[in-house]
Amino acid sequence: MATQKPLVINQPEVGKLIREIRILTSLTQEQFAAKLGVTYPTVNRWENSRAKPSPLAIQKIENLLQEMGEQGREVLAKYCAK
Repeated sequence: MATQKPLVINQPEVGKLIREIRILTSLTQEQFAAKLGVTYPTVNRWENSRAKPSPLAIQKIENLLQEMGEQGREVLAKYCAK
């Protein structure tokens, strides 16, 4: 069984990535938090670069990007380390 390589987001870009995903999916910070199983203040801290998502949250964000199809792949390419 192959293990999936964890998503590596360029650190200064985490907040921008999360904000862009939210805008593209038309979710508020509260709705995005609920979708990922975290709290609104957590998403707010991520977007304002006061905290970074945990490995589990990163995995959920990557799953959400995959669900977005081509649009998600474009966002992923824009913000993730090669």
